[in-house]
Amino acid sequence: MATYDHLIEWAGLRHVTRAGRDVVGGWRIPGSMKALLVEVGIPVAPRLIEQVAMQSEAEPALLTSRGPLYRLTEQVDPDDQAERSSFGVEPETGVVYFVMPDGEAWFANSGVGVWLDVLHRYGSRVKASELLSEPDGPEEYLSEEEEEQAFAELNHLAEELKEIDPAAFNGYEGFLWPGFLDRWLY
Repeated sequence: MATYDHLIEWAGLRHVTRAGRDVVGGWRIPGSMKALLVEVGIPVAPRLIEQVAMQSEAEPALLTSRGPLYRLTEQVDPDDQAERSSFGVEPETGVVYFVMPDGEAWFANSGVGVWLDVLHRYGSRVKASELLSEPDGPEEYLSEEEEEQAFAELNHLAEELKEIDPAAFNGYEGFLWPGFLDRWLY
């Protein structure tokens, strides 16, 4: 189980945001999931989460194709500031979805706890990898050998994430992780 200390090891102290009890107190998600948001927090994660933006309202405010969700994060497209994607959590179930700019909700993880575990594994692996951490920016081209190594790292990462939350890999269309990792190098 990911902890606050685990997250700050790779994300940095200023890049993990814990929810205030008053922020999630009125949310209709399981109490154990609220506790994780308060005690563990949410990390900024490379290429995935640029800003933790938990809503403070008691009613879900992130409008999606699955109905309203509680907003957890926000990512702004650098090429189009109006295009925003987010992670959100479903009332009652606590299932986490990645919400596209058009409101389409893609299944991310089966609950807040496994989502945080997946983010921890993902973030720590990407930060530790010379090929995936993009030290010189995304426009740097990889040699054929480096590309093969990066594919091997991504396949290994996908297997690790699948062990944490098998439900997140039960499909491709409408599922965040398989598609996100497949498109990494393109």
